[in-house]
Amino acid sequence: MSAPRRRRRVDDTETRDQLIAATAEIMLEEGYAAATSRRVAAKAGVHSALVHYYFPTMDELFLAVFRRGAEANFARQRQALTSPSPMRTLWELSSDPHGTALLLEFMALSNHRKEIRAEIAAYAERFREGQLAALTFILHSHGVDLETVPPLLVSFLIASTARSLIMETDLGVTLGHKEALAFVEDFLGRFEGTPGRTVTLPERPAAE
Repeated sequence: MSAPRRRRRVDDTETRDQLIAATAEIMLEEGYAAATSRRVAAKAGVHSALVHYYFPTMDELFLAVFRRGAEANFARQRQALTSPSPMRTLWELSSDPHGTALLLEFMALSNHRKEIRAEIAAYAERFREGQLAALTFILHSHGVDLETVPPLLVSFLIASTARSLIMETDLGVTLGHKEALAFVEDFLGRFEGTPGRTVTLPERPAAE
């Protein structure tokens, strides 16, 4: 009798993962408003009733999608902070166009969902706090006056600059981008040198 129960748990996990992945894809491709239970079920290749079996409300499904992405980002952050070039790797993490696009969808959704807004705020605070200790050490080790250049400000500027560049690029606005990227490259180079690559923003694959 134990084997069927184990199989059911495996099936449950696989189905939940399929629904979460399908919802994220729809949000990226068509926006959060298109992520209805029927669309999600069709994308995942399951019966529509299963969506509400695993997630009684769509808000619970949206939260599951957000939390899955948040945990993945925390794992990437931990890897970045222990890499040979942590500041450059943090920039690359912040410059992920898919992550930014999905975050913008959640921010739009949060205008109508207080619980999701609270989740985003908690994630952002925790993510920024995770960078603080590492950036404090990096800046201090290079003799930077931490009162003049606060590590928390550097963390904020890395994230906000990368996100703004991605958002403007999506809109077709590129004036000043070359100069901004050159400034970021110069800033990172002061601390971590030039490891054979320059600061760029990755291109988002064209929608099929």
